[in-house]
Amino acid sequence: MPRNIDMTALRSFVTVAECGGVTRAAGQLHLTQSAVSMQIKRLEEALGQSLLDRSGRGVALTAHGEQLLGYGRRMLRLNDEVWSRMTHHTYEGEIVFGVPHDIVYPHVPMILQRFAVDFPRVKVQLISSYTRGLKAQMARGEVDIILTTEAEVDAGGETLANHTLDWVGAPNGQAWKQRPLRLAFEYACIFRAGVQSALDREDIPWEMAVESDSTRTVEASVSADLAIHAVVSGSTPPYMETIRHAGSLPQLPQININMYVAPGANADLAAKLARSVRAAYGAPAALAAE
Repeated sequence: MPRNIDMTALRSFVTVAECGGVTRAAGQLHLTQSAVSMQIKRLEEALGQSLLDRSGRGVALTAHGEQLLGYGRRMLRLNDEVWSRMTHHTYEGEIVFGVPHDIVYPHVPMILQRFAVDFPRVKVQLISSYTRGLKAQMARGEVDIILTTEAEVDAGGETLANHTLDWVGAPNGQAWKQRPLRLAFEYACIFRAGVQSALDREDIPWEMAVESDSTRTVEASVSADLAIHAVVSGSTPPYMETIRHAGSLPQLPQININMYVAPGANADLAAKLARSVRAAYGAPAALAAE
C-alpha cells in the first residue's frame, strides 16, 4: 500500500539542510527548535533511514539525506506552486525593500525567495543604497521597509542583530602595515566617521587614499592592496580577507542591523515581509503570532 510523505516534515528537513542548522531553520519556519527536530525524527522513522549525521558539530547529511534533499526540493517546489495558484488571492501589489549593499548577503535572497512563495502576487522591488540614503527615501515615502547599519536605532525601528566591524584588505596584503594608514571608503559610508575616530584615539596616522561614490571602486582598490576598508562582520567579499593584525589596528565599533517599516497603504504587506526578515535574522519576534 502506498505511503505518503509528510510535507511539513519534509519542509523542515530541507530547510535545515539549506540553512545549515536547526536554529536558523526554526526561525525560517516560525517554529521552535524542538518542533523542527521532532518533525525530522518523524520523517526518519517513516522512511526507516537516518537523514542527518549527528555525530559531530553542526549539521551534516547522510548519504540517504543527500538523496532525499534533491527529491524534497522538487516536491516542495511543486507543492508551493499548486498552493500559490489555488490560494493567496487577497494580497496583490508592489512594495519597495531597501537594503545596504553590504548586508544583502547572506539573508536577503532567501527572504525574497520565501516571500515570493508565500505571496506570489506581490512584487518586491529591491533597492540597494547607503543607510542615510535609505532613511531619507523612507522619510519621503519612497520605500516601504528598509534595513540599516548604524550604531543606534531611531524611534520606530527595531534591532535585528548586532555585529562588529572588521578590518579588511587584500588577500595576504600589506597595506594595513603602512603609516599613514591608507583607507578606502565611499563618500556616504556611515562607517567612515567611526573608523577615523578609532584610529585617532590610538594615535594612528591615516589618510583617505581612495574616495568614491562607487562601491566597486573601493573594493577594487582594497583587493589591489592599495588601501584597507571596514565591513560588517561576516560580510567580507571573497576577493578580500579579514586582517589578522594582532592588535596593530584598533577595535572597531559595534554596528546594529536595524529594520524600519513605513506606515501607509502598504503597511500590511510590509508587515508580512518584516516577519520574513525577522525570521531570517533569528529575531525573537519571528516566532510570535501575527
